[in-house]
Amino acid sequence: MYIIMEILQKALEARSKKVNKVETTKALKKPMDVYEKLESIAAAGYEGLAKEDSAYFLKCFGLFDKGEDFMLRIRIPAGQLTYKQALRIGEVAQTYANDYIDLSTRMQVVLRYIQIENIAKVLHALKEVGLSTFQTGVDNTRNTVSDPLDGLAYDNIIESKPIVDRLEKHFIENPEWISTLPRKFNTGILGSLSNSCNIFGHDCCFVLAQKEGVFGFNIYLGARVGVQAKDADLFITSEEVLPFYEALLNVFKRYGYRDNRNKNRLHFLLNDVGISAFIEAVEEEAGQTYAKAGVTMVQSQNIALGANKVLLKDGTYAYKVIVPSGIFSGTDMIEAAKSAQTYGSGHIRLTYDQNLFLVNIPEEKLPQLEESPLVAKYAAFHNLYFQDMIACAGTNTCSFGVIPNKPDAVETAHFLNSEVPLEHAVVRMNWSACPKGCGVHGIADIGFEGCKAKDAEGNRVDGVHLFMGGKITREAREAHILHKALPLDEARHHVKYLLKLYAANRHRAETYEAFDDRFLSRKYSFQAISFYTKINYILNEKLGLGLFFDLNKEPKSGRREEYELFTFGLQLYKLLTGEKRFDAVDGLAPNMLRPRKIKRDEVSRLNPKVPPKLSEVVYNMTHENKSERAQVFSELLVALKEI
Repeated sequence: MYIIMEILQKALEARSKKVNKVETTKALKKPMDVYEKLESIAAAGYEGLAKEDSAYFLKCFGLFDKGEDFMLRIRIPAGQLTYKQALRIGEVAQTYANDYIDLSTRMQVVLRYIQIENIAKVLHALKEVGLSTFQTGVDNTRNTVSDPLDGLAYDNIIESKPIVDRLEKHFIENPEWISTLPRKFNTGILGSLSNSCNIFGHDCCFVLAQKEGVFGFNIYLGARVGVQAKDADLFITSEEVLPFYEALLNVFKRYGYRDNRNKNRLHFLLNDVGISAFIEAVEEEAGQTYAKAGVTMVQSQNIALGANKVLLKDGTYAYKVIVPSGIFSGTDMIEAAKSAQTYGSGHIRLTYDQNLFLVNIPEEKLPQLEESPLVAKYAAFHNLYFQDMIACAGTNTCSFGVIPNKPDAVETAHFLNSEVPLEHAVVRMNWSACPKGCGVHGIADIGFEGCKAKDAEGNRVDGVHLFMGGKITREAREAHILHKALPLDEARHHVKYLLKLYAANRHRAETYEAFDDRFLSRKYSFQAISFYTKINYILNEKLGLGLFFDLNKEPKSGRREEYELFTFGLQLYKLLTGEKRFDAVDGLAPNMLRPRKIKRDEVSRLNPKVPPKLSEVVYNMTHENKSERAQVFSELLVALKEI
């Protein structure tokens, strides 16, 4: 074991040549000293606000200085709210936060526009109903997420909330743990068969598992933006969660890096020392050897699978209110609390996808609930494109945002619902306003990352990098980038064509993730799919030809790019001219004694509506001599930008 600790110590020393500025700030005072002076800080106003309090210490308690006012994160363990808590949040938002609420992907509530003179009043009002804002920012253990229907749903095996409560009691308002970690630390605990909280996307993931007939959790560690957690090959029982977690945090606190803040997450320590060495150190810290991993039991996406209501184990229902981009209000939170109390048990469950469930509703009360003002107001968003949509803050409220984001997500969802209306389908579309990835675009079926792009006239406009193929069900897999720097107006058309493929080729009730596994990613390269959406955008939105370039249900190319490129060219030639490029082909070669030769403008000559540049692209894809053809789709995509 001495050798393991030496490995960790050497890794730390190699990264300890300097200490980042935040660590210097953290050494100035104790966070609780700032918290105890909150009333005097509020009374002193902006003129008396210490720079270090604004930049760091107030963030330990969820308060983020936005220059003219404050944003506040409210900790909602496992996303579960009582009637009194939901009511109080709504009242606080109405009174102090311009009646505005954001629902976040960590199953929390975010308030904005709080004036500095009110910060102590707000935290006191929340504390009265058992709500904390501790450790919701900077270098702390952030809100623990879980299944929103934890303890209620048919597929819930281990109720996670009691475990989460033990962690909260031990760590969250304990001064020994406030601001002591090298970097933020995200945690998820899933005791259900369905992955309803992006369970593989956290620094520490407790994932439902079974070993020799005993239910517990397999451990996955080290996720960050763009990287999913890795299997630690450990099985932990419910009773072992707290001591294991404390040992893990102690090792991270002791050996985690404190130099480059962009590389201080647990992920980077694991990369340097190896996950097995790190686990040995955790076992030494805990004084216990843990069992090897059991069978991970996550089987599906959210149990509701696109439905807005789901039958629970006790015979009552949970009703999902779809909140577009998580943009809510204090008024609506009060209405949600009252509806939860009137029609159900009074409890509300926030979700990872920025929506909320009203729970324990008897079947006979469902019709009344569906006619209530709250449900009627949000009923328009009960469709495929809003059901599982996620969008982070964007430029309106976040200094890192590159695009407005939330409005963009809403507008795109409305557009897609009008263009490709679908029922009994599931598509996860996630929007991040910048590369930080707070909208978790990397694990989406279709992901959007905000950027700046150029329109047809060369003007700088809001755009996105478009991703496809993220997985969250039985395994965690990051999406592939499909297109870079698309103007927003163009990007939504690319998505439209992806969804047209899904609509035409999906099996009954097949999710987009399953469709991608079975059809798109299995039969076509990502480069080919990129060409497919681009050429359809050009044929229809750019040129108005009204021609649809389809993908073969059973391609013979075997995902080999040169075969895909050639066969796509032959298909495109026929689509644009009505003629066959060759009488027949054998693999990559025309099957003729004298292969037909054409000029670069042949397609334009046969169809004057086709611009010369597109004609040249088809020529380069189908040249009779293999050596003269374009070799990769990327060079064709560059050429298509000139049309």
